[in-house]
Formats: sequence, C-alpha cells, structure tokens
Amino acid sequence: MRPTLLTTLIASLLVVTPVALRADALLLRGGRILTAADAPQGKRWAEALLVVDGRVAAIGSERDVRREVGRLGLAPAERDLHGAFAMPGLIDAHGHVAGLGQSLRRLRFFGTTSAEQIAGMVAKAAAERPAGEWILGRGWDQNDWAVKRFPTRALLDSAAPGHPVWLRRVDGHAGWANSRALELAGVTRETQDPEGGRIERGPAGEPTGVLVDNAMSLVNAAVPAPTAEQTTRDIESALRACAQLGLTGVHDAGVGSEELEVYRKLEGSNALAIRVAAMLSAGAVLHGSALAARREPGPDGAFRVFAVKAYADGALGSRGAALLEPYADDPGNRGLLVTSPDTLEILARMSLEAGLPLCVHAIGDRGNREALAAFERAAGGAANLRGKRFRIEHAQVVALDDIPRFARAEVIASMQPTHCTSDMPWAPDRLGERRLEGAYAWRRMLGAGVRLAFGSDFPVEDANPMLGVYAAVTTQDLQEYRGDHLSPIEKRARVKP
Repeated sequence: MRPTLLTTLIASLLVVTPVALRADALLLRGGRILTAADAPQGKRWAEALLVVDGRVAAIGSERDVRREVGRLGLAPAERDLHGAFAMPGLIDAHGHVAGLGQSLRRLRFFGTTSAEQIAGMVAKAAAERPAGEWILGRGWDQNDWAVKRFPTRALLDSAAPGHPVWLRRVDGHAGWANSRALELAGVTRETQDPEGGRIERGPAGEPTGVLVDNAMSLVNAAVPAPTAEQTTRDIESALRACAQLGLTGVHDAGVGSEELEVYRKLEGSNALAIRVAAMLSAGAVLHGSALAARREPGPDGAFRVFAVKAYADGALGSRGAALLEPYADDPGNRGLLVTSPDTLEILARMSLEAGLPLCVHAIGDRGNREALAAFERAAGGAANLRGKRFRIEHAQVVALDDIPRFARAEVIASMQPTHCTSDMPWAPDRLGERRLEGAYAWRRMLGAGVRLAFGSDFPVEDANPMLGVYAAVTTQDLQEYRGDHLSPIEKRARVKP
C-alpha cells in the first residue's frame, strides 16, 4: 500500500521485518512511538498508533487509541512492538532512483580495495557473457586503494578483451573504460577535452581510460540506452528497496524525459511503492518539452514534479569539484565548472517563471559561489529569492563568507551527512586545513539560520536513512572512525556554533 502522509509508514530502528499494512486497519502498540521531533514535550511520544487505509487515524495512549478503534467499529491487525522505538518514515531529500535500480543489476564495486580486485570481477563477468556485450558497473573509489591513483585501461583490456567495459566511479563523476569502449566511443589521442570535462592522459597524450565529468558523455553516448521496460524495472526495484528501509518518499535528483514518462505510467497503474518528488533534469528543460509537459500531481500525491536540477561542478573525490583555490594535493587544478554561470542563470529564470525551485549540484566552494550568484542575478537580488525554495544540492565545501548568503536568500542546503564520513580519510589532503572550516558544515549552517534538507545521494551512498542520521550526529563511520585530523568537522559536531 502506498503511503500518503509522512506518518503513514512507521519504521522501527531495531531493524525488524517491515509490516505489510492491511487495507482495513493496523494497530501498533507496546513501544515508544515518536509523533514528531518538534512536537511539544508532552505530546512527543505515544503508546499506540492506528493506521486505517494507509492514513494515521489515531495516535496517543493505548486506551485512547482503542477507544477510537471501537468508535470506528474496526477489528485491526495488531503489532506488539515489545518496547521498540518507532518513528515516522523518512523522506530522502536527494537520491537517484533509476541509478539505484541500475546499480542493483550491474557490477557493484562498493568496498573493493584495489583495481586488480575489480578487474577480477570484470573477468568473471566477461567469461559468463557473449562476446561484444557491454560490461557495466559502478562503485570504485581509488581513495580506498593502497595505490590512490586513477586506474588505467590496461587492466580492463586484460580482463575483458572481447567486451567493451565502462565502470562509473562511486560518485558518478568519473568513469573507467577499456580500449574497446574508447574505440566504440571514438576517443583517441586527438580527442579534445569537452568543456567541463577532462580525459585523463598518459605521458604521450594517449587516453588512460578514465574520463571525468562532462568527458564521460563521450562513452555514455556509445553505451546502449536502457529500454523503457528496463527503466521501469529499475525504478520499481529501487523504490521497493527504499520502502524496505523505512523511507516513505524520495526526491529524485534529475529525471529525464524518458524517466518522466515511466513515472507517469507507474503512477497511473498505482505501482509506486513510495512517493516520489522529481527534479526535472536541466537537459530535459533546456532541450525538451519536460517543463511544458509538467502537470499537477495525482489525487494521492504519489508522484509530482517539484523542481529543476542542474550541475555547477563535479565531485571532490575525482578532483572535479570547482574550488576557488587549487587542490591542496594537486596544485594547478581548481576542478571543473560543468555548467556555465550564464546557463545556470537562464535555468534559474526559467524555474522562477515556472514557479519551481532550481536545485543545483555544487560541491566545491567556487561551485557554490557561482550557483548562489546565478540565483541572485536571476531573481534580481537575494531578497527576491525568499520563499522560492531554491536549493544547493550537497553544499559540501562552502567559503565561510558565503554561508550567510544561503540564509539571506532562504536557499536550502540539501546535504548528505554520509559524504562526510565517507570522505574523512582523504578530504584533508584535497582541501587543506583552512578550507575544512566550511566543509560538511551543517552545524555551522544551522547556526547561521540556513534551512537544511538531508538525504543520502544513493547509489553514491547507502540508501539506509539511519546511516545518515548516525553520521549527522556522530561524524563517524560504522567502524567508529572519527577522522581526528578533521578536527574542524569533529569540533563542529560537538559544540554549538
């Protein structure tokens, strides 16, 4: 049954089997049920909860809830929580639904420790597939390897000589190809770096096999596009996985025209496991009719288009995030602006005219500054942005002088706490001590009056919302690694700003 309110689906923190809600009624009792984190102290906790047809019908003491059961003439299924803590289901403010579905059916390299280990997985897949079939995967991160360098195509050439191979980095902002994939994509020594992208090259200028940010489109164009049926299966499987984790909704961060059509069909057949609020991709807005085709959500709000999504820069792990000063571990490299400031301003104007927020991926301090400036120019000043709910997605490294600009314009900082705990081992090398003061700065943002939205950025990170809550509170990973060399982050998490 699809939830229709934030409190429709109750998720236990004790990792119990999800409850299958009956169409008539369900009574939860015998636990500590959180009503709302901002509820008055005396009304924050409840003993029992009654759900009828997917909606909360009563919440409070068990006696009062049972009285309501009698008044309604119901015979609900009952679930004894045995003292467990239950809470309203959460909404992930930033995920990639089709990307999560794809990752569930492709090779997954999360947690791998070397390029050689990945090559072995590719070789196994190649032995099981017809020659010429693309081998696709995601999740590698050179920062987790003993040799913290980008890999080369030679390993993949040996592992799968008869297959084109294309493996996306964990953040989706770099890809690793073998020679066959580069050949099919037409990438040679003479190929120029596209604007906002970089082809990694060897000493003689030959492509090494790694392409960063906009350069990835060269290989992406050669990969067979998924069919509508594949995209449908990807979205359905991803939303089921999210529901099993206790999520009741997700903001899908970048939906193209094809995905939009799939969502409309799933909505029409009542097949969405959770609610989806979609951001239209900038490409679909600039070069298609997606914005004009936007329509009001259905009566139960299962799917709606609520924003436009664009990218200002790349990612920190692949040194594509746009920085005001060079990377501390790569002098001369300031990252990449993948969308020009002028185009961001055009998108902001189009969004304002359509009555939609613009959500811009910005990780580096320059990327954040350019996005904020584009917002302000489009609106004719920060004051005119108030109430428009424009967002910066990630807001990962922000110059301290720019943090108050978020508050003045009421720009939402849409952040992902697990990025902090994933990046702790290497972020100081990228940024240096001084820039860490404005990195992963959700507490500093709160202290400045900035509105926050939290998410996971799945499949870059795990979709489990409890990992994000844990990271936000503790700034440590599940191995209790705190990154003591990230002292500014550590202090921010433990003292009030």
